[in-house]
Amino acid sequence: MIDPTPVISARNVWKLFGPNPKAYLAGLPEGHSYDAIREDGYIAGVKDVSIEVGRGEMLVIMGLSGSGKSTLVRCFSRLHDITGGSIEVEGQDIMSLSEKELIELRRNKMGMVFQSFGLLPHRTVLQNVAFPLEMRGQDRHERRERALEVVKLVGLEGREEYFPRELSGGQQQRVGIARSLAIEPDIWFLDEPFSALDPLIRREMQDEFLRLQEMLGKTIVFITHDFDEALRLADRIAIMKDGAVEQCDTPDRIVLNPATEYVRKFTEDIDKARVVHAGVLARADVSGEGDPVMASASVHDLAKLLIEDRRAEIPVAGNGQILGALNRQEALNILVGSG
Repeated sequence: MIDPTPVISARNVWKLFGPNPKAYLAGLPEGHSYDAIREDGYIAGVKDVSIEVGRGEMLVIMGLSGSGKSTLVRCFSRLHDITGGSIEVEGQDIMSLSEKELIELRRNKMGMVFQSFGLLPHRTVLQNVAFPLEMRGQDRHERRERALEVVKLVGLEGREEYFPRELSGGQQQRVGIARSLAIEPDIWFLDEPFSALDPLIRREMQDEFLRLQEMLGKTIVFITHDFDEALRLADRIAIMKDGAVEQCDTPDRIVLNPATEYVRKFTEDIDKARVVHAGVLARADVSGEGDPVMASASVHDLAKLLIEDRRAEIPVAGNGQILGALNRQEALNILVGSG
């Protein structure tokens, strides 16, 4: 269950790369474009971004290479110092933290998984997973117990004494995930963690990841350039271009109502019937008759009913109550691709 209370709150965040970024930003005319900034000798890695991440939410940030998605997440953890704006993590302005306080925040609150597994080749699975706990100074017995626990959690029980070279790519990725989970982070940053895997293993890792999120309820910021992956995983998707967020919304609303031409192009080849759910189509001011459909059912799931049913408005139920009704013709339009 997502708590709307923001764990991460970014307001008007800028990250400029260039010779004197703070002075340049102070004199930057309003509405100056990404290309105009580039002509001035600067790169807008992040351009005036305001976004919040709720507790227990999985926010997926996506965009093409160079869009700013990795730079933004590095700003969230202050691996990059921002040029302007503010970022709060659980109410703390992270730019005001001392180096010691920042290290403590990362060690105790944040887990990070990157595309490169970054495993220590001379250490076993168990030793790799226990490594951040060792850096924290935790007792040897305690860190072994915790490492065994998360190794089991990610499905690597029985491979504790294997070395990275003895594991498949998917298994190595699981070790990376287990290592980041060992510190029991409240916030989890994942930067294209599955992109190096072949499609079958990637799908398995997505399933595993969803299972872990169901169990653990972490606050997650997940970077990908794969829209299908974003649709499978996200509570909300933020689509970036030239350092700016073009649209941030639920998968349903993004494919139904793309805010810009760039977002529309991202979504044009998506099978909307598999993405859009009855709950999004339900209108509270409309009532229908007969048996309701579940809000969580996709238009694709309801295909047979929509074709055979003759009701103009079909009730939609969720959380034990009627939420409203969906228009059958609107749903059919989405099903046949004319929505």
